[in-house]
Amino acid sequence: MTQTLNVTELNERIRQESSFVDIINFELQKVIVGQKHLLEGLMIGLLSDGHILLEGVPGLAKTLAINTLATSIDAQFKRIQFTPDLLPADLLGTMIYSQKQEEFIVKKGPIFSNFILADEVNRAPAKVQSALLEAMQERQVTLGDKTYPLADPFLVMATMNPIEQEGTYPLPEAQLDRFMLKVVIDYPRFEDERLIMRENLAHDFPKAAAVVKPADIVKARKIVREVYLSEKIENYILDIVFASRYPDQYKLEKFKPLIEYGGSPRASINLAMASKAYAFIKRRGFVIPEDVRAVCHDVLRHRIGLTYEAEAENITTEEIISEILNTVEVP
Repeated sequence: MTQTLNVTELNERIRQESSFVDIINFELQKVIVGQKHLLEGLMIGLLSDGHILLEGVPGLAKTLAINTLATSIDAQFKRIQFTPDLLPADLLGTMIYSQKQEEFIVKKGPIFSNFILADEVNRAPAKVQSALLEAMQERQVTLGDKTYPLADPFLVMATMNPIEQEGTYPLPEAQLDRFMLKVVIDYPRFEDERLIMRENLAHDFPKAAAVVKPADIVKARKIVREVYLSEKIENYILDIVFASRYPDQYKLEKFKPLIEYGGSPRASINLAMASKAYAFIKRRGFVIPEDVRAVCHDVLRHRIGLTYEAEAENITTEEIISEILNTVEVP
């Protein structure tokens, strides 16, 4: 009885605390037409303190989306174009000798911002990718003999172009795991694209207003962690992740020769966290199975490794995740 009462109170509290999500969404939708899935992914990453890997062809408003989000939160935004000649110092910063002061002084790089857009992250060599991913994981940068904490909130959105492979460096699977979500976005619908075309041809392009402060996001993240996750939902999340590792134990024997490795423990943690954030966005104080299913593809698609046999048969991680969701018992 007490638990039911607590969940009811929590539900009401989260309904009030999550009202700012609608305000941010209103500002985002003034500028970004369609792309609901992209905007939801950004909000989940923001509220879960997780980073996002975005895959989509050029011109789908990836840069505009994170820039608009930064504007609506009154936060700092930096865009870094990754190229084959980029160096870690171009990203993190370096030590410069000052003749005037007769000592080395720190020149901080663009990583010291709230929102980072790592554009075409797979165009930079491995040591630059490692520098970015270390900063993402540790939330700090060491320059010389001093360590500097990164801003809070800190969100990296890295983009990958799926249509160009020449001159690119694939992200190592172990490093891909550092991204909370991998969001795949597609072309806009016919009517959405008509509106996009009209807005871009108009004299005044819509602009987002600053409606939230970074401190509000930090506070909201603490409340997101309080969203109620029942033991049944915990078991459901674990079943989904374990089915990606041991498909034969979940009546999915056909996938055993197709999956090289399944989701790591980070997959379970991020699936639980993303489900809580999704429930928060939907202004609910508890997680339901539909929340888990809504974020499952984005959390798992870059965490399941396929064998050569799967690639030969044109089996994708999308199909495997969908089949797991259709097979694992829903609580």
